[in-house]
Amino acid sequence: MTIQRAAELIGGARHGLALTGAGVSAESGIPTFRGAGGLWTRYDPVKVASIEYFMADPSAYWNVSKDRGRVALAARPNPGHHALAALEAGGRLVAVVTQNTDGLHQDSGSRTVIEVHGSSRTVQCLDCGNREPRSEVQARLDAEMPPRCGICGGTFLKPTVVLFGEPLPQAAIQQAFALARQADVMLVVGSSLVVYPAAEIPLVATRSGAKLIVINAEPTPFDELAAVVIRGKSGEVLPEIVELIDG
Repeated sequence: MTIQRAAELIGGARHGLALTGAGVSAESGIPTFRGAGGLWTRYDPVKVASIEYFMADPSAYWNVSKDRGRVALAARPNPGHHALAALEAGGRLVAVVTQNTDGLHQDSGSRTVIEVHGSSRTVQCLDCGNREPRSEVQARLDAEMPPRCGICGGTFLKPTVVLFGEPLPQAAIQQAFALARQADVMLVVGSSLVVYPAAEIPLVATRSGAKLIVINAEPTPFDELAAVVIRGKSGEVLPEIVELIDG
């Protein structure tokens, strides 16, 4: 059985590494970007989430981000997040590398979380550098569009996420690849594995000898490289794996 095999591999891992994508947080009510009903099926990502368009008109970003931000701030970790935290606490994972920016891994108790696309929980003024919680900016959006910096009054307030056209946080990327080269088990959860360089992390791990486990609702380009492929929801599959390991 594939879940049993996944439990055996993860249970025996000494340097297990997880890579998570939007599918993990979808079960907490946060819409995905790609796939059926995803954000990019309704909006042009370049026009609403690129640094070039943001600098031309921050309102275009905030008009889309306003609703998504409200949902993300209200979201809570689901059983999949908690299961990953349990695997780390039990010494089966050394870290969670995530493409998500919602902070739900930290909320669930994961201690080593590497955010390769930044964090949406903090907003920074590109004019003066002041930072403030997203929740405070969110509270102003209905009355102020685009939101203004409380310090300098500037309108270029941007969440500390990576927009299209921006460089990725190099320290996080380097750490993720270093851990991938050391991994003996690579667990991919809820990622379509089509966004680079994050999608290359499991490739680096498998080339270094790691066993690859993919848990995703849809096929990924790297399924044929995996020792185990499980089609399902992470909030259902991961707790079952944890139970098999601890049972």
